[in-house]
Amino acid sequence: MNVPDVLVVGRMSVDLYPDVVGRPLADASVFRSAVGGTSANVAVAASRLGRRAALITKVGNDPLGRYTTAALERHGVDASRVTTHPTLATPVVFIELDPQTEPSIWFYRKPSAPDEFLTVDDVDFELVRSVPVLWVPGGAMAFEPSASTMNAMLRERDHRPHTVLDIDYRPMFWSSAEAAGAAVRPLLDHVTVAVGNREECAVTVGTADPDEAAQRMLDHGVALAIVKMGPDGVLAVAADGTSIVVPPTPVEVVCGLGAGDAFGGSLIDGLLRNAISGQPLREVLRRANAAGAIVASRLLCSDDMPTGEEIDMMLATGVPPKRVEEAKQ
Repeated sequence: MNVPDVLVVGRMSVDLYPDVVGRPLADASVFRSAVGGTSANVAVAASRLGRRAALITKVGNDPLGRYTTAALERHGVDASRVTTHPTLATPVVFIELDPQTEPSIWFYRKPSAPDEFLTVDDVDFELVRSVPVLWVPGGAMAFEPSASTMNAMLRERDHRPHTVLDIDYRPMFWSSAEAAGAAVRPLLDHVTVAVGNREECAVTVGTADPDEAAQRMLDHGVALAIVKMGPDGVLAVAADGTSIVVPPTPVEVVCGLGAGDAFGGSLIDGLLRNAISGQPLREVLRRANAAGAIVASRLLCSDDMPTGEEIDMMLATGVPPKRVEEAKQ
């Protein structure tokens, strides 16, 4: 079996970005498309950094489903575990960049999206046990049978390092924040790393205070708790008592989406670097922050994920590098 470096579970969609920034979606006349969904973005981000990434999800048996899998392959992501639903359509997401720092996301997943129907029959459990990094999103717990499938994967994983929970709270998927917390909180007992912003922590462990939220995640047996604090940077607290705050990397924001997914892809790379070469946790977080800042300075998510060289440039200069295509213009 060819084991990738990371197996990412969860959503994939076709994302449509308007040609107007800072104005309502109704003003747009042209849209740019890219493969999207937080899980697909994280997989692409890890692949862009040289990691062998694979995605497990479901799409429609339709042209957009074929578009998404082809896009994954162009980005170097193993799409062989992306299966199709016979009747449901591949979801489409429209992005409204008004304001740019907090875009609105319009999900078209009706009556349901294929990824909601990921079953245990779609999963290679030998791979789940053996892959160096397993990345799971809390948002998958909003639906059945994907929630049961996620629980089965984590039971099979049996708390191996690095089992990562991206809390991934999307209010539109849940009847209430309380329902989301009740469904996602138990996952903390089965993972070694948990990542969330202040709102996601408040929903999951009942507090937006970064230090208290990190401690509550550690109380569940998590080895590393990461709280993204927006303009205050990132807090990471390890079970051995190590606590690190890394300041933000300021940029002029073009699109506030995708930064967290770029952070995730770089975190995966950093976890593997730490395991192999002992790269310090502070450096792992600095690189992840820089990756997120680069994507925030660009328009798209998956297509604009940075390379390792671009992260090096960002850290060296404080200026987000332009994409190669833009630099040639």
